[in-house]
Amino acid sequence: MIEVKHLTKAFEDKTVLFDISTTFETGKTNLIIGQSGSGKTVLMKNLVGLLKPTEGEVLYDGRNFVTMSKHEKVMMRREMGMVFQGSALFDSLSVRDNVQFPLDMFSSFNYNERVKRAQECLDRVNLLDAENKFPDEISGGMQKRVAIARAIVLNPKYLFCDEPNSGLDPKTSLVIDELLSSITKEFNITTIINTHDMNSVMGIGENIAFIYKGHKEWQGNKDQVMGATNKRLNDLVFASDLFRKVKEMELEEEQKAHKK
Repeated sequence: MIEVKHLTKAFEDKTVLFDISTTFETGKTNLIIGQSGSGKTVLMKNLVGLLKPTEGEVLYDGRNFVTMSKHEKVMMRREMGMVFQGSALFDSLSVRDNVQFPLDMFSSFNYNERVKRAQECLDRVNLLDAENKFPDEISGGMQKRVAIARAIVLNPKYLFCDEPNSGLDPKTSLVIDELLSSITKEFNITTIINTHDMNSVMGIGENIAFIYKGHKEWQGNKDQVMGATNKRLNDLVFASDLFRKVKEMELEEEQKAHKK
């Protein structure tokens, strides 16, 4: 579990995040949603230590990441996996070598053990047949799956995903969502996903924090989104024609029920 307590982040005289408190639960897909410029990316960067909060705490199972020493933070990061927006694969390395890279850097496994572990993770994301290919030889969706395999190769307790469906078609996005959800449950990971994809919200949003102009305005799950009364959240979610129609249908059903 990751707890954020009264987190504020300012850059010189501009405050970007205001007194945010929230909890990201273990074994669940936790989503951070909001419009572009809302502060959700800045929040994630504070969580992983790329930025330091101006005020507040970030607790990893009770351990305050903000006040840790440099060495403690290095050790802490070994418990984290990252899936970047653009996959961030090494073009000059094969698919398997990309997945194996964190093991080469941080594990005490011998070479054969590293290869075996990398292959296990590729098999988990159904890409073992592509282990000898290079990133430019596979599709964008496959690249995201390679990135996920690399992120879990060190058995992280915490998994961070920055816009994992960016640039993907809806069908491939669904595959990525289902993969992240199943891995989260299988390995009991605290998974945090920064997204603007409303299909992800309604599909795998087990714990959702909605950020608006640096403030946490709402928190709930996918089942509670449809009935939320927060207008700004509704404007974001129901900007899609599909979700707007679903909302209208629900309202019509409620009105019919009241008439009866």
